[in-house]
Amino acid sequence: MPVAGVARRLIVALDTSAFDEAARLVKLLSPHVGWFKVGSVLFTRHGPAVCRLVKEADAKLFLDLKFHDIPNTVHGAVTSALELQADMLTLHTAGGEAMLKAAVQARRNSKKPDVLMVGVTVLTHLGFDEFHSLFATRRSPHDTVVALTELARRTGLDGVVASAREVEAIKQRTGSDFIVVTPGIRLADATRDDQTRVVTPRDALHNGADYLVVGRPIIAAMDPAGACQKILENMSS
Repeated sequence: MPVAGVARRLIVALDTSAFDEAARLVKLLSPHVGWFKVGSVLFTRHGPAVCRLVKEADAKLFLDLKFHDIPNTVHGAVTSALELQADMLTLHTAGGEAMLKAAVQARRNSKKPDVLMVGVTVLTHLGFDEFHSLFATRRSPHDTVVALTELARRTGLDGVVASAREVEAIKQRTGSDFIVVTPGIRLADATRDDQTRVVTPRDALHNGADYLVVGRPIIAAMDPAGACQKILENMSS
């Protein structure tokens, strides 16, 4: 069954280390959503096999490995990710201009211009006090997100990963064509787990988010398909 509407904007995070569990979730949820995210835990254990799992379900693959290394290494990593048929991948904007440009060049060389490359700004588990202590700065996380977003746009990335609380400011700086992928999504009555800067699906879209990443609220539910439907209903509202 084709995935349409808001379902095309929902990315289910396969936050598990078990291949069989990932396969179960993909089979169960692929009729309802268009994207699955494969992160470092699942990929480190199972590698390309889990990427094939997603692609064989006729879903889009968000390969979330957050590349952050010297430019030559990142160039090679992006080339390898594109060979795995990733439809979206992540890089840490903190890697700097040369690294991000090397990633963009790898995509250009691969002749796969439709693959989305998004930069990670400030991880959503960091609270205000921890951020200041860690980075020894008085610049707010919000201002840092905006600065890293401008770096991402300047170097040729398609968008950024950022908390929905920063989306409006990002869109004001970059315009509607620069995409924002938003994690930390929870329904109003859900536990926050280890996320600090969280919003509801509805509010994230209202703020201008283009894609929402949801993991535990769906995959840890007794009824993942039902939980997914609740997220989609909240998005539609």
